[in-house]
Amino acid sequence: MEKTLFVTDLDGTLLNGKQRINPQSIEIINSLIEKGLLFTYATARSLASASIVTEGLNVRVPVVTFNGTFICEASTGKILSQEMFNEVEIEKIKAVLESYGVSFQVYSLINHVEKVSWFTEKENEGIRRYAEERKGDKRLRPVKDGKELYKGNIFYFSCIGEKEELKPVYDVFSKDERYRCILYQDIYSTDFWCEIMPANATKANAIKKLKENMGCSRVISFGDAINDIPMFEISDEAYAVENAVEELKALATEVIAGNEDDGVAIWLKENAEGKF
Repeated sequence: MEKTLFVTDLDGTLLNGKQRINPQSIEIINSLIEKGLLFTYATARSLASASIVTEGLNVRVPVVTFNGTFICEASTGKILSQEMFNEVEIEKIKAVLESYGVSFQVYSLINHVEKVSWFTEKENEGIRRYAEERKGDKRLRPVKDGKELYKGNIFYFSCIGEKEELKPVYDVFSKDERYRCILYQDIYSTDFWCEIMPANATKANAIKKLKENMGCSRVISFGDAINDIPMFEISDEAYAVENAVEELKALATEVIAGNEDDGVAIWLKENAEGKF
């Protein structure tokens, strides 16, 4: 019997506008997981952040975080696969970000513990908001020293600000094959984010690894945004929620109900049985 891996994006897809999963969706999906559904998520979030917003969801399959940078066990946080920058790549990022004067955060593993570091002297409203919304998060690491900013094994950079100030950064890294760079507006605020990651850090690459490791022959995915396009392109079936961007809808097998209306869960309830 063919094994199918079901993968959903979180924000704007499985999560509602309050950054939580509707209780009905949790009930439906957990019931299907108990029956054998191979269900997971692929998100731009960290595992720490994703674990909060998916509370109550009994995911047993490894999850994809940071847009494909990590594959890890949801319950333990154990990293099963990772993509990291090398020193040359980091030096170019440092030079470009500092030359454009944008505010940015550095994500790294310091002694195998995830940290988010930034210059306190150069933080803008976006970064202050980011930190304020995550009070108590042990990953947060504001610093005043350059050496401290770039400490550890670095895997991700994020810039928060106005689109016009971030676009030149995006233009540089989106044209360099050593990197993957995305520029988008946060769906929960007016902030724009420019995120830089290693070239192989994509949801698509991570899902292909997960599919192979689990012995699955098919992938069915769900999404809403531009960063879900690579995932849709490698899926056997791909479903865009009603609130998705038009570019993703154009690639979808079908458009389903929106994130506020339990679209993913209802589709699974009506269509997933017999595929696991």
